[in-house]
Amino acid sequence: MTVSAGNKNEGCHVANGVKPGKNGMVRNHHIHHQYQQQEKKVYHASNGELYRRPFVESFEETPMLVAVLTYLGYGILTIFGYLRDFMREWNIENCHNAREREEQKDFVPLYQDFENFYTRNIYMRIRDSWNKPLCSAPGAKFDFVEQNSKDYNWTFEYTGRVVKGVMNLGSYNYLGFGENNGSCNDAAGEVTMKYGVGVASTRHEMGNLDRHEELEKQVASFLGVESAMVFGMGFATNSMNIPALAGKGCLILSDELNHASLVLGARLSGSTIRVFKHNSEFALTLFFYHTPVDITSMEGSIVRLPEIIALKKKYKAYVYLDEAHSIGALGPSGRGVVEYFGLDPKDVDIMMGTFTKSFGAAGGYIGGRKDFIEFLRSHSHSTIYATSMSPPVMEQVSASMKCIMGEDGTTIDPTALEVWKELAGVCFGKLAVEKVPQKDLLWRAGCPSPNTLRPSLAIGVAPALAGLNFLEGLLLSDVLNELLLVHSKMEMEEHMWAGGNCRSRIQRLAENTVYFRRRMLEMGFIIYGNNDSPVVPMMLYMPAKIGAFGREMMKRNIGVVVVGFPATPIIESRARFCISAAHSKEVLDGALVVISEVGDLLQLKYSRHKVLPSLDRPFDETTYEENEE
Repeated sequence: MTVSAGNKNEGCHVANGVKPGKNGMVRNHHIHHQYQQQEKKVYHASNGELYRRPFVESFEETPMLVAVLTYLGYGILTIFGYLRDFMREWNIENCHNAREREEQKDFVPLYQDFENFYTRNIYMRIRDSWNKPLCSAPGAKFDFVEQNSKDYNWTFEYTGRVVKGVMNLGSYNYLGFGENNGSCNDAAGEVTMKYGVGVASTRHEMGNLDRHEELEKQVASFLGVESAMVFGMGFATNSMNIPALAGKGCLILSDELNHASLVLGARLSGSTIRVFKHNSEFALTLFFYHTPVDITSMEGSIVRLPEIIALKKKYKAYVYLDEAHSIGALGPSGRGVVEYFGLDPKDVDIMMGTFTKSFGAAGGYIGGRKDFIEFLRSHSHSTIYATSMSPPVMEQVSASMKCIMGEDGTTIDPTALEVWKELAGVCFGKLAVEKVPQKDLLWRAGCPSPNTLRPSLAIGVAPALAGLNFLEGLLLSDVLNELLLVHSKMEMEEHMWAGGNCRSRIQRLAENTVYFRRRMLEMGFIIYGNNDSPVVPMMLYMPAKIGAFGREMMKRNIGVVVVGFPATPIIESRARFCISAAHSKEVLDGALVVISEVGDLLQLKYSRHKVLPSLDRPFDETTYEENEE
């Protein structure tokens, strides 16, 4: 098996003439397409025939000076931590940390020494960057209750003030379904009135509803597999099902960046586990039963699935694919990393994913062959012992999935759209409605919903226009009343997310992702991951900048997630942005201005690669297929 150029220094060239692999250069820069852009030369990888589209991932090396200063910062924090522990021991400083009781000193320790030391002396200093109590839906914007601490973040007190309208750049709300309005929300409310909130039983007893079986058929159709199962908790979908699939005598080769649920499930199975470096082809050649993850939530990297499938066929192995982040967010129609690479779903033995990200709900699914799913129904702990998925949560999943699939009535075919354009011409030609802009009328025509033009109205228009007999097809007053609801651009945006063309969300997410990543590079930040990944990690490195960045962004009404050790390597602390289809270009531009301002304030623009600003061009399907960032 040959080694990809992504893992060989001689296969990665940079424009500034410095040898690859040095500090400040790109590591693991995988690309499977040949092009030349902005004086940066990249060549075919040796296994490029497996890929039908560009696959670009870059992880710029930590600059040497930054790495030294980061280690120095942690060293200083550690020294002062031990000094403070000494002062606490002598009651010079108040001690808030958990300790072993004196009478239990001979017991097995409840607290690991270093982890407890790190928590009380480092994490606690920046604890206010997390755990903020939200008091709204985590949509494009959110509200939270302000809190202060008088004892250096050991305890918090509410001030009674609610901070409103904070831009959300931290939630996995990829397609914008995490809202408290719109058709999905209305459907979930109706199901709640009929079925209630909880089921109070397991699927094997009294908790198997008709809605469960309908949702499973819908998920199987969406994935392109024979059968599927749904579960009430995404974490348990992995941790409780892997032990039913593997056991003693099995070998599981697990990606080093796999989620904790995969790690726990593999350990509970009793199988032999070998961990391989993420996207390392050499390690993949050794696998038997493999558990890759689609998009890593901390790195923004996408699994090199075509190579895994090729190796699976060669070695007659099984592939368990976790699509928690890619399902709904990747691929032309949102069917995840399998569609993104143009692969056959049947080549993946076990397809797992969650409903907590793109679908704005909770729970998870597993899809595959029918005989395999039937085996899980009787052996999975998540089915036998766990309470069934809540009815309103199921309806949220079902309604949002129908939107993605174009089966919710908000997506009309081109012929119907032409009919609505004719309607616009008739209205403006005969009635001269000057108060309603034509673009608003056309938008209404393309997005009928209960809140806008009624579908029944649309059905009546086609035969009327076809016979050129407009007034016999529908009441003109009804059309005008609906059109006059749209009197401003702001109101149009609100209606769009309440019931607009849901399939356009996938396109908008792809557009926002490419745009945001490109602008971040142009501003000089080091960002990790794949060009098409909506998870965008921006490197902070130094421990003092973790809390500083989160606080400065919050002062400017933008909520972000900051991450440090032990969730990341000790010198790779970062801020993690999650892009959403709910963000408009204007909103992203405003956020980028603030990020650049804070980046200058905290000196976060570490990149040695100068990316020239590029002109914006219209985003269409060719952009998605031929992105050459």
